[in-house]
Amino acid sequence: MTDPERTADRLRRALSDATVHIGASRVHGTELIRRGRVLRRRRTTVAAGVTALAVVALSGVLTVGLGRVTPPDVAGSRSPSPPVTPAAPSTAPASPPRSVPPPSTVPASPRTGCVAGTAACGMPDASTTGVPPGTTLTPHTGDLTIRTDGTLIDGWDLTGSLDVYADNVTVRNSRITSTNWWGINQRAGHTGLKVLHSTITGVPGRGPDHGGENYAVTSGGGAVEVGYSDLSRFSTILQVGAGRIHDNYLHDVQAIRGDGGRWQGTNGIVADAATNLTVQHNTVLNQVPANQGATCAIGLFTDSGPVSDVLVDGNLLGGGGYAFYGGGTATTGVRVTGNRFSTVAQPRGGFYGPVAAWRAGGPGNVWRDNTWADGPSAGRPVVP
Repeated sequence: MTDPERTADRLRRALSDATVHIGASRVHGTELIRRGRVLRRRRTTVAAGVTALAVVALSGVLTVGLGRVTPPDVAGSRSPSPPVTPAAPSTAPASPPRSVPPPSTVPASPRTGCVAGTAACGMPDASTTGVPPGTTLTPHTGDLTIRTDGTLIDGWDLTGSLDVYADNVTVRNSRITSTNWWGINQRAGHTGLKVLHSTITGVPGRGPDHGGENYAVTSGGGAVEVGYSDLSRFSTILQVGAGRIHDNYLHDVQAIRGDGGRWQGTNGIVADAATNLTVQHNTVLNQVPANQGATCAIGLFTDSGPVSDVLVDGNLLGGGGYAFYGGGTATTGVRVTGNRFSTVAQPRGGFYGPVAAWRAGGPGNVWRDNTWADGPSAGRPVVP
């Protein structure tokens, strides 16, 4: 049995045990792990590993693995205007609100160029993303399920995660520290999730996937917007298929060693079978070494279907096996413009180079004005 098969099998067994725990209202494991499919990256010597998601949430009782916790009421108003802020959780005693300290600045880079001071270059970093300084946060605890359309989460300091079975949910001005598979998960059949001015981090060594956490934000459903946020310490920081990803700082990708000691694939942004997607003005750095599963900073993949109508514009990116994967032959209408490739995470942009799987001449595909941000070729064109 391969490493991905063993991981999936282990999660299916956990799901089976969990459904017995909650009685007759049974949820099939196949449905709950459908977004945990294997994403294989067949690029000579770079291969991403498997990620599997498994949570059972029914009748206001959240069961994770074999544990059971009653979450607070996180349902907002069913009227989308105005949404209602969810109630404070009942699982933990109330504690005084706390203010977010001013974020630290990005450490000086050992190389010259934009990454040494991304904010000064107009690119997102720790000083310009995440929870705004001075924001008062209210503590909340638990892996919570949202089932009410239009729910607003504003000013939370959540130690836990959000599993979204609703449309048009907004998370803003909030901090999430997760030891679950994800920070926020929008489920299949739902759309409109927004994550704005927020900070989401994993906790290496405490997650369910061999000690790791897989996604800061993932969507098995429709479009999402993630903006002005500081996202770090997950093996794949964002997994999306449609929507708008803009003005974020993605960094400190988490390497996870799976079954048999094999490293799983790590990514900044993964867009599999994407359509109607914009990835614009983000800083995306994947510093994981190539021999520990580094795949990409930004990757368009076609494992589940073709990629079409995607704009990748004005980003600062670097690291991975290749900094950018272009999706290969099953791509149309992919425009990659005005991006800056950094050598800070890897001397060649990615370990093997800056770009792979670009379909030059594909219908509507455009590669224009992409340059090196730093290193010996700073300012020169990046040629796919």
